Amino acid sequence: MHYPASVAFLAFAVFAPFAVFVTFIFIAIIAFVTFIIFVASSRRRARSNNPEGELVNRRHCATAAITLVCALALLTSTGQATAAPVPEPSPSPSSSPAGSPPRYSNADLEKVREQIDTLYRKAGAATDAYNLAEEQTKKQSGEIVKLAKAIVDGQARIAALKDRAGAQAREQYRNGGLPPGAQLALSNDPKLFLDGLNKVRQSQHASKSLLADLNQTQEDLETYTQDASANWEKLETNRVKQAKAKKKINARIKAAEKLESQLEEKERDRLRRLERDAADRAQTAWLSSGAIKDVSGEASEGGAAAVAFATAQIGKPYVWGAEGPGSYDCSGLTSQAWLAAKRPIPRTSQEQWRLLPRIDIQDMRPGDLIIYHADASHVGMYVGDGTIVHSPRPGRNVTLAGAGSMKILGVVRPDK
Repeated sequence: MHYPASVAFLAFAVFAPFAVFVTFIFIAIIAFVTFIIFVASSRRRARSNNPEGELVNRRHCATAAITLVCALALLTSTGQATAAPVPEPSPSPSSSPAGSPPRYSNADLEKVREQIDTLYRKAGAATDAYNLAEEQTKKQSGEIVKLAKAIVDGQARIAALKDRAGAQAREQYRNGGLPPGAQLALSNDPKLFLDGLNKVRQSQHASKSLLADLNQTQEDLETYTQDASANWEKLETNRVKQAKAKKKINARIKAAEKLESQLEEKERDRLRRLERDAADRAQTAWLSSGAIKDVSGEASEGGAAAVAFATAQIGKPYVWGAEGPGSYDCSGLTSQAWLAAKRPIPRTSQEQWRLLPRIDIQDMRPGDLIIYHADASHVGMYVGDGTIVHSPRPGRNVTLAGAGSMKILGVVRPDK
């Protein structure tokens, strides 16, 4: 029978130290006995007062002592050698060896999922604040441009009115500095008097009209200047809001990405499964509640066009603040979809919830917008059969999802 080499090596590793240990114990005993005999012999010779015998005795004692010390030294080293552990095989370079338990339990990963979900939701709310500030900034920039044009036009009108007033003054100067009324009184010709009277009335009316136009234009100019200043202050305020919102967005997205990056690939796969499982549970519970049992509305012409646009974007990545064409955030997708249907709506999910007509879930039809979470920080478009199309969050793409997979705040209809 042939034994594997590993078994032979194991037998040698176990029994060889034991055999060596027994051998040196035997040597130590012989050395000790020899030492005792030599000591006893030296005492007998010492009594006989033989100097030569005493010298020989000392040599024998020294030899016995050296033998004993060597035996003890060998015995100690043998004990240390037998006590040394057999080296373990080195682990594989993988951080999670096969068969080892996972670093995170499902409960731990569920907590991580909730933390990541909360961070992304807060980032979504900050994104809405950023988008609203950006929309207001664009509006105020447009108002400032209009006011600047009005100011320029007003200044040109004032200059023209002043030219007309100057022309009247020059005409009066050419007539000897007398006003038209005095010239009329000095006239001896009745026909000239009547013609002059009519011209005086026309001149007085023109002067009054010129003065009124000049005063009104100056007032308008002052109003335009004040409005432009107020809009400029609002513009700067919104730019500050944008900067703060952008900082919050980046910080929360970075924190969520850091949490996710600390997971291994298998754990990230498990995390995605947990996300899907949580969404499926919520959707199942929502459908089981009978929330859309009687929903059977058909899409309007605008709704069908909006749904067609939104579903054509499936697969494109979420990017906060994006309105296409290569990427979208949640409200960027819905606002652009309805813009494609020739029905402009507010840019953010919060403004869509605030300004668009609200309807009951039972009256829902494709193209309607479902607003999610208590702070209206997310929006998706209903496409029918209990499904929405939406742009979920950073790291995800535009996709279809269960309409009840998140907490619904309400439904709005852009073309009501």
